[in-house]
Amino acid sequence: MDNESIKLVPNRLQFFPVMMFAVVMGLSGLSLVYGKAHEVLGINKIFYELLSYFTIVVFFIILITYFTKMMKYHEEVKQEFSHPIRINFFAAISISFILVSMLFKPINIQFSLSLFTIGTVLHLFFTFYTLSFWINKPLNIQHSNPAWFIPIVGNLMVPVGGVGFLSNNILMYFFSIGIFFWIIMFAIILNRIIFHDQFAQKFMPTLFILIAPPTVGLLAYYKMSHNFDTFSMVLFNLGLFFTLLLFFMYKNFLKIKFFISWWAFTFPLASMALATLLVYSITKEIIYFYLSYFFIICVTVIVGLVAYNTLKHIMKKEICIME
Repeated sequence: MDNESIKLVPNRLQFFPVMMFAVVMGLSGLSLVYGKAHEVLGINKIFYELLSYFTIVVFFIILITYFTKMMKYHEEVKQEFSHPIRINFFAAISISFILVSMLFKPINIQFSLSLFTIGTVLHLFFTFYTLSFWINKPLNIQHSNPAWFIPIVGNLMVPVGGVGFLSNNILMYFFSIGIFFWIIMFAIILNRIIFHDQFAQKFMPTLFILIAPPTVGLLAYYKMSHNFDTFSMVLFNLGLFFTLLLFFMYKNFLKIKFFISWWAFTFPLASMALATLLVYSITKEIIYFYLSYFFIICVTVIVGLVAYNTLKHIMKKEICIME
């Protein structure tokens, strides 16, 4: 390797973004969709197993890479951690731990518990840190975007992955935080969208994060209560409404240049597919049967397209560069 190549490696590591953990979230979501599809629709289990193992490998590659960046370029990580927008993506690390712990449950329950514990403790820290950051720092309305949902509403992932590991009372603590701040954050983001300048192009995909709070909230609520009631349907219908709204706005996304933030499309759509599969498994209504297949196809195609574009831009050395 020549001197120029040697210089290139650390520079690319230096700009390895924390939002790469959104890749793990998207792949984990797709894996869980095929696991639920096997259970509810009888789709071959091999898709779930292959996707799960692939996601686990990707998770550890990204985790080791970012940990290496922390060791070698701690000042850059510190800057990300104090950035008014990027700080929100650190919660994707803890959510990734929780999601991968769910994939490990059928493989090794003890290792799954270890990953879940790390993810939950980390997420609790990121929740308090992010909220105190918002309170203590002078932020502008332009700093707000749907990525703000990640550290707060990510608390809803704890009950989804934590049944069997923690008591319902503890899980309800996280659920309460997620539901309450979903409403608060939604009011802030809606005000930003309607009354202020449009998002920068790279943040347009984060609009899909609007789908996640009600759909993940439904999954968490059902996991804890095993009740499917009016509140459950309200959550599901809100998730469905936001999904259809974003599909209706498809022209807004057609000409967006590729950014790693494209992965923001993936996990919310996966959560919508999971919520639809859950509703179909309970109600057995034919409309939810067709919607289940529709959303499975949607999330599969979108994850495939985003993964292809990610690999293409990695090969062209257009990712992990100074912005």
